Amino acid sequence: MTVRTTTHLNFRGDARQALEFYRSVFGGHVVVNTYADVGMPADLPGADRVVFGLVAAENGFRVMGYDIPGRTEGSLAGGGSTHRENNTTVTDQALFVSIGSDSLDELQGYWDALVVDAVIVEPLAASAWSAGSGMLTDRFGVTWSISVTTD
Repeated sequence: MTVRTTTHLNFRGDARQALEFYRSVFGGHVVVNTYADVGMPADLPGADRVVFGLVAAENGFRVMGYDIPGRTEGSLAGGGSTHRENNTTVTDQALFVSIGSDSLDELQGYWDALVVDAVIVEPLAASAWSAGSGMLTDRFGVTWSISVTTD
């Protein structure tokens, strides 16, 4: 038996834009179903919002997202912020999305795309535990922890 986990992000109105952005970064395809697609009258506010969204790429990247009904203020549900203080990561966010690869070059490409309009928490660089690791909070409020991994 195989178990697969997929991060499911809850947005406040910009799930479609976030999923399209992640597809542009990681490749693959996007599946988007709106509230109208599953029966909400199309003329109601929010019917065009995402009730089910998925990005799936052949490289193994998968993320899901949806728009919280009726919520349009703020960014990612749960919000919060992450920053470095006294060589420590300080956060009040509920989660980070972690990606790893055995190739720093591959991760550098993802980093370069994710960092546009992002807040860098920790630059992508060699560390005591990895040939490259970094952290950023993207334009949608998602914090990414990126590391070169070894088996």
